[in-house]
Amino acid sequence: MPLVVCCVVSTPASDVLSRQQNDPSFADVWEEIVWRGYVHVSTDAEALRTLLAGPPVTYYCGFDPTAPSLHLGNLVQLLLLRRLQLAGHKPLGLVGGSTGLIGDPKPTAERTLNTRETVAEWVSYLRGQIEKFLSFEGDNAARIVNNLDWTAPMSAIDFLREVGKHFRVGTMLKKDAVSARLNSEHGISYTEFSYQILQGMDFLELYRNYDCVLQTGGSDQWGNLTSGTDLIHRAEGVSVQAIGTPLITNSDGTKFGKSEGNAVWLDPAMTSPYAMYQFWLNTDDADVIDRLKIFTFLPRTEIERLAEAVATEPFRREAQRALAWEATALVHGVPATEAAIAASQALFGQGDLSALDADTLSAALRELPNATVPSDTTVADLLVSTGLTPSLSAARRAVSEGGVYLNNEKVASAEATLEGALLADRFAVLRRGKKTLAGIFVE
Repeated sequence: MPLVVCCVVSTPASDVLSRQQNDPSFADVWEEIVWRGYVHVSTDAEALRTLLAGPPVTYYCGFDPTAPSLHLGNLVQLLLLRRLQLAGHKPLGLVGGSTGLIGDPKPTAERTLNTRETVAEWVSYLRGQIEKFLSFEGDNAARIVNNLDWTAPMSAIDFLREVGKHFRVGTMLKKDAVSARLNSEHGISYTEFSYQILQGMDFLELYRNYDCVLQTGGSDQWGNLTSGTDLIHRAEGVSVQAIGTPLITNSDGTKFGKSEGNAVWLDPAMTSPYAMYQFWLNTDDADVIDRLKIFTFLPRTEIERLAEAVATEPFRREAQRALAWEATALVHGVPATEAAIAASQALFGQGDLSALDADTLSAALRELPNATVPSDTTVADLLVSTGLTPSLSAARRAVSEGGVYLNNEKVASAEATLEGALLADRFAVLRRGKKTLAGIFVE
């Protein structure tokens, strides 16, 4: 698998947004988002088709600051928001300044509550990330709202009288997240049990103040989404809609996210552009077309062509390369993606390693097998410490056979050291054969 390094460079959001468009080969945006796989579950499908084919409507998605960055699951929501905006509708991006202080119930155990200061800081981070994916210009300009603005002034008595009275405990107990916790050894606190009321109140508030009639969110949030539709129906006597998107999983069912410990973050400081590119590039053949549909703006004809390429010439991995390019450029910009491809060539001897900046090298090498060593460490010891060979004798044999490279220069002696051979004064790239790489950090 080719390895790619890229530096943290961003294309201005307006440049990226200007190149995005929905596919005109579809009859309407509903048909397109269904084909692309954004709709895992929804309220009335025909009502949604009619709603989205009509005059512009206001819709929203909420993002809780339970971490300092959004991740791939959130990216699905951001791209659905963007596609509906491209169809002429008006997006509201909600940051959960209040719901982030609580946290929606996890399936297994109670969340650790973050401090108010931490949540407020993370709200600002998430707001900045959301703003990159939406347009704030034109008749359907996006708006960012914070649910702390209407929750903080409300007293507990007002909350119970004005909102809580519309909820039925029996219905709340049936929600998947709640029932899972009730059946666990940890149970569920009243705090997390009440989360669905807070989210329902958000939808009601946005309906009353912005005429918002649609909420989107992950399918694992379906109970919370319908708490809002039910509340508006009870309190206002009208029907509103909700769309639940699929969770991002591999074809074998493996999930990605904070809870699973394998989240791919949108913040380059948490998941480098290099690592994100590698994530997409390593997509399995069975998953790549579904991800092209959701995570890129490629038209249907191109995705169908790539599907044929996967079926007939999978070894070329054309679909994976298209996905890696499009999705990385979407999040980190075109220059970073171009730098990734150029750096990949340098890593494998087709470019100048010394031209790569220190941040690029560091990000790339940390994704490889690596070791931190003194500068006088021998190549034989480096091969063993990075796992490229199982023993010193195997290391010496690999060098004598001419198959070991340090910074793309063939190593003549197993006793050679790093001294005088460092990149940016503290890194080195060790390679065995054509494709087996390791990173070296000098302590």
